[in-house]
Amino acid sequence: MNSANSPLGKPLDRVDGPLKVTGKACYAAEAEVPGLLYGAVVSSRIARGRVTRIDAAAAEALPGVRLVLTHQNRPPVASYDEPYEDDDAAEGSPFRPLYNDRVLYSGQPLALVVAETQALARHAASLVRVEYEVEAHQTDLQAVRDQAHDAPAELPEPRGDFDSAFAAAANRIDREYETPVEHHNPMEPHASIVQYQPGGELLIHDKTQGVQNCQRYLEQVFDMEGKIRVLSPFVGGAFGSGLRPQYQLPLAVMAALKLKAAVRVELTRQQMFTFGYRPRTVQQLKLAADGDGRLQAIEHRAIGQTSRFEDFTEHEVEWSGMLYACDNVRLGYRLAPLDVYTPLDMRAPGATIGVYALECAMDELAYEVGIDPLELRLRNYTETNGNEGKRYSSKELRACYQQGAERFGWSRRPAQPRSLRDGHQLVGMGMATGVWEAMQMPASARACLDADGRLLVTSATADIGTGTYTAMTQIAADAMGLPMSEVEFRLGDSSLPQAPLEGGSATVSSVGSAVQRACAGLRQKLLDAVQQSPASPFTGASLDAVEFVDGQLRLKTGEHAVALRDIVQVSGALDAEASVKPDEKRDAWATATHSAVFVEVRVDEDLGTIKVSRVVSAIAAGRIVNPKTAGNQIVGGVVWGIGQALHEETLIDHRLGRYMNHNLAEYHIPVNADIPEVEVIFVEEHDEVVNELGSKGVGEIGIVGVAAAVANAIYNATGRRVRDLPITLDKLL
Repeated sequence: MNSANSPLGKPLDRVDGPLKVTGKACYAAEAEVPGLLYGAVVSSRIARGRVTRIDAAAAEALPGVRLVLTHQNRPPVASYDEPYEDDDAAEGSPFRPLYNDRVLYSGQPLALVVAETQALARHAASLVRVEYEVEAHQTDLQAVRDQAHDAPAELPEPRGDFDSAFAAAANRIDREYETPVEHHNPMEPHASIVQYQPGGELLIHDKTQGVQNCQRYLEQVFDMEGKIRVLSPFVGGAFGSGLRPQYQLPLAVMAALKLKAAVRVELTRQQMFTFGYRPRTVQQLKLAADGDGRLQAIEHRAIGQTSRFEDFTEHEVEWSGMLYACDNVRLGYRLAPLDVYTPLDMRAPGATIGVYALECAMDELAYEVGIDPLELRLRNYTETNGNEGKRYSSKELRACYQQGAERFGWSRRPAQPRSLRDGHQLVGMGMATGVWEAMQMPASARACLDADGRLLVTSATADIGTGTYTAMTQIAADAMGLPMSEVEFRLGDSSLPQAPLEGGSATVSSVGSAVQRACAGLRQKLLDAVQQSPASPFTGASLDAVEFVDGQLRLKTGEHAVALRDIVQVSGALDAEASVKPDEKRDAWATATHSAVFVEVRVDEDLGTIKVSRVVSAIAAGRIVNPKTAGNQIVGGVVWGIGQALHEETLIDHRLGRYMNHNLAEYHIPVNADIPEVEVIFVEEHDEVVNELGSKGVGEIGIVGVAAAVANAIYNATGRRVRDLPITLDKLL
């Protein structure tokens, strides 16, 4: 499509918006299924031990209770680890719901009560009595940090001589930073509806970020290859919580197979705290610089918690070896097994906490050297990823620094902490750099032009609120020269063309590239079809000689045009399917998105209360398909970054091994009153290497660096450096 009419790059409304605001979008627990039964999960009250007895008599005596499912009466399931390993599984032995009598963590599902109403199921579940043989547990990372083992991570080899460079440097810092457990807390709880169909097939409605991942998992666990279809057209937020199949899914399948009926299992808000989360970490940063602030040595070591049955590993320390120029770098990452569930990817996994520690340490180094924090970053700027020894395919971070600083007014920042006041409030400014991977994964899509000239594009991807429906519609409309109103994109169905998990900011680059290529194949078929007549004015024309504009196939000379609708009315519906994978040309380059985040805070001098008053986030992420939905993603990331810095912490009573604030009243997340105006700048960045679209994705980069910028601003306001998140008023007073 010509640039004037192309929807690409325009801030268009979400195509799925009307369905959502009118309540017509159907989420996992809302599918209308006749004869539906309801399941309620009975959760463990201990952190470690074994179940000696389950007394379900009182529950089973209630009229309307159809089943109490336990490890003793469940249907057959796979015995080995491999079938339980989904596409996002950590190294180790995956958790197997209702597999045996072992209790591995507090909140573990031990039984499922199935009844004719949801209220009855939950009431009956409260009557189930579980007896235990209790074993000693450990849930405190700090208590066992010295017992941690090396993570199964492929860390870059040390480069240079860190010890010598650190010892010889004019300026050195050695700091420890701590981050707490955080839970995803999406608006929509995890839920599954399993419909048992004649012949034993299962039609499943699930809240997930990967319908095909769930399909493969269930087929393997229950030995039901070819008999399962998973649907998930709408997801009410996930942030990584839907990357792995959560336990309500196999429980609902077990109940449906046992009863040969339709069963819904929906987790309570409290039960949303009984599976994956962002892990608690302790990080040590050692930075050394010469008198001009140029980095001489970097050491970044981290210890993260994991479960006893899996080693959850994320990219936490690698950022310190790639973000700045430094010849002497040493990285280390260890894991401490605890009696808890396995952590799980959460928005910008690893980078959110790893970059927080690095960017706070860089701020401390700037004060140590006596130069502006932004200037310190500019002096250590690099176009090369030092971990890989490769230049970036594109990197407009300098422009992020320049445009963000100018818009924010960084030049007015007071150099000395505690020197700017507004009445009884101390005012501070801080900044940080953000970085995330620019990934692409194998994906497929199908494009079909029906006899009415409407375009249907399909792929088994997901939309977790990120705007996938809209972006893919824009890409397809642009590729075919059609108005958005003539294009429909379908997703969230395991029977559709293959797609990767929706996560890692890779959906537009992966599925979007597949959509673009499928449309290219369809364009060729349309040209072939119109050339079937010997008298066709398009005879002999190549794709390079034609264009698809305003619903027409035209010769670029402008002499002839034919409506796409007219072509398919003669030829019949035409379709094309295409698959993409990362191009080999990527191998020679490093790829990443970058950002510069600027934050102003106001701290009440007497009360210690903290208010973020301004945020400017400048983003370099290649081609932005839709600045409106992409901007929404960045703002959402900033909100969560503020939550990470000031609010969020899942508190555990180590005596019980149990999370205590497992609700939205006591697990504090930012509300409207906590969030100022957030200004987003998309810096122009062209990249012909990352993928055919030149788009890098924005779902993750928005949160990275925000917590550090807030923490650095608080130091500038108060002169107090808080190194354990969240920063609460008691830590400032």
